[in-house]
Amino acid sequence: MQATVSAVPGADSASAAPRRRSKQVLPGFGLTLGYTLLYLSIIVLIPLLALLAKTFTMSWADFVQATTAPRVLAAYKLSLGASLLAASVNLVFGLLIAWVLVRYDFVGKKLVDALVDLPFALPTAVAGISLTALLAGNGWVGQYLEPLGIELAFQPGGIVIALIFIGLPFVVRTVQPVLQDFEKELEEAATSLGANRWQIFRLVILPSIIPALLTGFAMAFARALGEYGSVIFIAGNMPMVSEITPLIIIGKLEQYDVAGATAVAVVMLVISFIMLLVINLLQAWQRRHAGMQA
Repeated sequence: MQATVSAVPGADSASAAPRRRSKQVLPGFGLTLGYTLLYLSIIVLIPLLALLAKTFTMSWADFVQATTAPRVLAAYKLSLGASLLAASVNLVFGLLIAWVLVRYDFVGKKLVDALVDLPFALPTAVAGISLTALLAGNGWVGQYLEPLGIELAFQPGGIVIALIFIGLPFVVRTVQPVLQDFEKELEEAATSLGANRWQIFRLVILPSIIPALLTGFAMAFARALGEYGSVIFIAGNMPMVSEITPLIIIGKLEQYDVAGATAVAVVMLVISFIMLLVINLLQAWQRRHAGMQA
């Protein structure tokens, strides 16, 4: 006797559908990943590939000549040195400002908190013109500094001040949420164990905010390294003295030397990637070290 099996249409597909859906933990992950890769390719990868492709049209001798000229080397030194110095200053003062905004209440706190975002709101050209007007020899601040022999406008010192101005919010806004979410019970426990204020900050608070500090430092450094609008007015643009690397690139483009401009840009891109990689490795090491201690 042959058993008859009633075949229900779509039974197999219906039973397989939940199995396929159960493999995706996040609903819509495939679509979201596709959009992410699409926008990442359009905004980042395609321009970088075009930059590298244009550079590969040069011979090795032309590449070395374009990237090791005396003016270009001086611009590398100024851009990297000023960016590192500005990011280091922002690391210290950004932490202090974030600490004051989180730990203290005072008159005008909301206004100070809003002023931190002023470099984000101002166009970079406006910031550069304002700083030049302040620090020039006849400016509000420069007229008192110039008799003392301190010249900031149209000098490397003015470039550092401009980079500090545009990079400070990155450190403040990165550290501030971490300090706000910090558990005060840990400080109270350290106080009950006899730790003073410096020991509490150095051994309890600082290890928790080091990743945020490094992130803010990396963001401020990356922003300062490629800054053009706020620096071009206060730099003076004197070759071998106050000429930044973005100005070298713009100058080569104005001379229709596209290959030379892309060669200089590639060198700066490689240097930026290396330094950001080192910072990220330091962050990863710090997290592992903190996890081992915990």
